[in-house]
Amino acid sequence: MCGILGTTYKKGNIEKAIKAIKHRGPDGWRIERLDKCNLAFVRLSIRDLSIKAMQPMKALDQNIWITYNGEIYGYERLKRELIKRGYRFNTTCDTEVILNAYLEYGNNFVKKIDGMFAIAIYDGNEQKIKLFRDRAGIKPMYYCWNGRDFTYASELKAITALYGENVFLRDNSAIYDYFTYRYIPEPKTLYKNVYKLLPAHYLTYDLKNKKIKVVKYWELYINDTLAPNKDNENEEKIRELIGTAVEEQLDSDVPVGTFLSGGIDSSIISAEIYRKTSKVHAFSMGFKIDNPQYNNYDETSYAQKLADLYNFPITYGKFDRNQLYALKKNIADWFDEPFADTSCFPTYMISKIASENKVPVILTGDGGDEVFGGYTRYREFEQKAGSRRSWSLLCDLYTKVLKKYLPHRVWMEEFLDAVSLWAEMAYGKTRAEKKKYIKGLGIDISYDDFWYYRKYYCPDLPPITRAQYIDFKTYLPADILMKVDRTAMQNSIETRVPLLSKKIIEFSFGLSQEDRCPHGELKGLLKNAYKGIIPNSILYKEKKGFSFPKYYWKIEEDDRYEIWKEIH
Repeated sequence: MCGILGTTYKKGNIEKAIKAIKHRGPDGWRIERLDKCNLAFVRLSIRDLSIKAMQPMKALDQNIWITYNGEIYGYERLKRELIKRGYRFNTTCDTEVILNAYLEYGNNFVKKIDGMFAIAIYDGNEQKIKLFRDRAGIKPMYYCWNGRDFTYASELKAITALYGENVFLRDNSAIYDYFTYRYIPEPKTLYKNVYKLLPAHYLTYDLKNKKIKVVKYWELYINDTLAPNKDNENEEKIRELIGTAVEEQLDSDVPVGTFLSGGIDSSIISAEIYRKTSKVHAFSMGFKIDNPQYNNYDETSYAQKLADLYNFPITYGKFDRNQLYALKKNIADWFDEPFADTSCFPTYMISKIASENKVPVILTGDGGDEVFGGYTRYREFEQKAGSRRSWSLLCDLYTKVLKKYLPHRVWMEEFLDAVSLWAEMAYGKTRAEKKKYIKGLGIDISYDDFWYYRKYYCPDLPPITRAQYIDFKTYLPADILMKVDRTAMQNSIETRVPLLSKKIIEFSFGLSQEDRCPHGELKGLLKNAYKGIIPNSILYKEKKGFSFPKYYWKIEEDDRYEIWKEIH
């Protein structure tokens, strides 16, 4: 896990820029100044701790360089394949495997790897810079293109440090989108001419003609049926896939631990770690509760129940209101743009505890809700979507035809637009709720407030599957994974997400909705697969997100407005 930066802009202070993200790599840094561009890297040593594994890394005998942030799992198989084809290796790290795979397979190398990654290749032979982002969007990749110079980096702050923040113009539509979603949706950022590379895409920048091309390299197949396929092996198969993913992601030259919230997903990951190795250190975060009606916010008793069952050590933290008020001023520094998922604060604190205990690699249960269907809003959406089915033709007519002529009809928007129904359950704010920002931000009356959800809304999918797919493409990369990456990396912690293994994603979305959520039971397949392994009191307890009680804020407005005041 590291921080990367590359640029054709030679006038900027690249040392200042790469040091702006030194928290991502406290174990060393290096800059390579090439004819066409400069490359920079900060290192968090996880695999092959030797200096040979340092980046930027150059291909043997060729003018091709790599800067890379992330981890490739099971890469030894690909390495053996490349050795048979005559490639030599000087390290045991995955970086060199990626570089040689690029030499052998070109851009198609990305189809041969699984993991979390933001990869940058400078190909001096082709005179191109190429960026690749993992399928789920676990690792971030920002790029800036102003018509003259091209820059990429792991975080926005490295780009603004290179150019100077004053040269960038704020994108008011992105700010307006923040008030809609709680985050700035991809590919937008806070600034014009700066973008996030979308998950499962790669970008090519041609240094000769100064043109950019973005290509999707992976498409998720989704089973659009409701009926089960009556395959009794699904439970065994998903245990096998999760077990393999955990085993691969335990590969490290430094200590590995787990974040154990007491929920289903983190409990499964922790139990699978124990089944692979007895060397597991769990970390859990509770909440200080002053009001008994909020006692259910603290789930550490469930975490302890699993730790007792499998006899592994667990370290607890206790998040309280004072910590919240001490940390909230850091939002702008962590995310470089407005971000209002307030679970980032306890996530930061549990990462800090892991760092203090010198456990730099953590496996988490993130992605389980999106991949297996776990959010309670999925069931609510299924019920409401079904109750409005008789309006489907009118909804389609409004969405596809009338909307552009009647954009100001707020009541039509909320009642007839099917995407608006989803937004109602997914933290989306309507135009009426954002009325005070429209004029000041210069938002056109025809602007589609829910364009990000609409982009991935598939009306032909069964309701729960439909909701899962939207979340997988939007909420997961732009909120959940963004939150964990930034707060963990602030503490120089690498977080790995076994449930977002390519094979697990493809297997689950390849099942019918009934197979994944039998009889409408959210995460039903996962629960059935882990009966007898995870206590029923954990499998079937009411779902609770990793958040603190609302009364901590002492405010009446939505969190996103409080955060905006901190940043603005």
